Amino acid sequence: MQSKTSIKLSSNMEDYLEAIVMLKKSKGVARVRDISRLINVKTPSVSGALSMLAKNGLVVHERYGYAELTAKGQKLAKKIKKRHDTLSKFLTEILNIEPKIAAEDACKMEHAISPYTFGKLTKFLEFVKSSPAKGKPHWLKGFGYYVKTGKRPKCVLKDGGAK
Repeated sequence: MQSKTSIKLSSNMEDYLEAIVMLKKSKGVARVRDISRLINVKTPSVSGALSMLAKNGLVVHERYGYAELTAKGQKLAKKIKKRHDTLSKFLTEILNIEPKIAAEDACKMEHAISPYTFGKLTKFLEFVKSSPAKGKPHWLKGFGYYVKTGKRPKCVLKDGGAK
């Protein structure tokens, strides 16, 4: 039996919550047909999913009409979006992956990553962002060079000598 504070959704159900957030942001409303187009499923599938989400207290919707997130649904959708955005940022800014590919991969990864691993990844991003160096830290630029050439860049010591 699920507790009221902890709902475990399938990745598909999480995608519906994300779609509602995205549509509300871009269009002001989330209609069944728009959700259907966005995640590439038939409208009866959307209606069935919204009914299930409504039973869990995450959405309110009219049959084939608008879908609204409840406060509980908004809280869960915000967590899902944060995972997606953090993974996208890691893939694009750290691994230098093309944004379109990063977004697709982040969508797959966001459903599978454990809270522990996500926490460590978040801390890693915070660490990189808090670097006192302007722009990318030297070691991260070195990684970019390695990806392009397959060779490690020469280390430069603080006194200016090469190692």
